[in-house]
Amino acid sequence: MSKIPTREEAYQLLTQYTKSESLIKHALSVEGVMRHYAKKLNEDVEYWGAVALMHDLDYEQYPDQHCKKVVEILEEHGIDSGMIRSIVSHGYNICSDVEPTHIMEKVLYTIDELTGLVTAAALMRPSKSVMDLEYSSLWKKYKNVKFAAGVDRAIIEKGCQMWDADLKEVIEEVIVAMRGIADDIGLG
Repeated sequence: MSKIPTREEAYQLLTQYTKSESLIKHALSVEGVMRHYAKKLNEDVEYWGAVALMHDLDYEQYPDQHCKKVVEILEEHGIDSGMIRSIVSHGYNICSDVEPTHIMEKVLYTIDELTGLVTAAALMRPSKSVMDLEYSSLWKKYKNVKFAAGVDRAIIEKGCQMWDADLKEVIEEVIVAMRGIADDIGLG
């Protein structure tokens, strides 16, 4: 029997397989943005949040098997196969051949990298906070490929194309969403 985990169960799985504080904060950032978008798009906030919390479940322990080992882990815990598919799709053309098809998958694919850029930009500010980070400041950093060089801008842009989203609007929404959880992710 497959199950949809509660937020608490998803968080428990996250912390069972992930010990790195920065990876946990990343998962919380992605969760906050996904919940924000779920509300905005009138989708299932709890479901989107749980997918976000578990999206990198295998990354710390099995980096070479990212988006592969997570299938095995989540199947062992009886997690819903549709949810597992959505999680795997965030690695499309990176470490997975599962294409994002549902709006939730497309949003996750788009914002996963972008949350990392927002975090890096916030940490560079004198305030070390997302609360005073504005689009114009982030856009300058976005265009400078040497800044947060590990953030693949092409993925963000391809993700926006997948769901006909405007890049500027997505960046603005991600900043707003991360402000809503700033204290939880250490950027308050």
